Amino acid sequence: MRSKLLAAGLAGFAAVAALAGPAAADTTGDTIVTLTVNAAGGLSITVPATANIGNGVEGTTVSGQLGPVTVLDQRGSLTPNWTATVVSTDFVTGGGSSGETIPAINVLYWSGPATGTAGTGTFTPGQPTAAQAVIINVPRTAFSKTGGTGNNFASWNPTLQVNIPDGTVEGVYTGTVTHSVL
Repeated sequence: MRSKLLAAGLAGFAAVAALAGPAAADTTGDTIVTLTVNAAGGLSITVPATANIGNGVEGTTVSGQLGPVTVLDQRGSLTPNWTATVVSTDFVTGGGSSGETIPAINVLYWSGPATGTAGTGTFTPGQPTAAQAVIINVPRTAFSKTGGTGNNFASWNPTLQVNIPDGTVEGVYTGTVTHSVL
């Protein structure tokens, strides 16, 4: 009796296995895969450490290019908009008395066009030509970028124009032009 039950059990098991085999081969499985894209860096600006734009006498204008200014946006953003601004201090020599100071209101700036860009979106110079030069005694837009996605950069070589007032004494005048980006 035991062998009949055993034989019947084995036969039943074989029948179930035969029926289950093909069904298992037809099943599929999904794997949800994720990955993380990290930003390579942040938003930065590089500027020349120094610039000498020339010389002149009182009542004239001195102008020259500052050298390359570059905004590098490595935030990997969906909306990588940014605006670079520029502002100047007074230019002084000696003790900085009234005759030894060229007020920042006499300092004009124009960005000129981009010398290089990469990435998507719209890159806009603050002042494409000398005709749009602005006084930089207060922060002014130097360059901006809107739209697009991902990393990007823009470079430009701005021109600085300093109007030397009458009564300005002889000397080497130093001022600071500060670029910032947000």
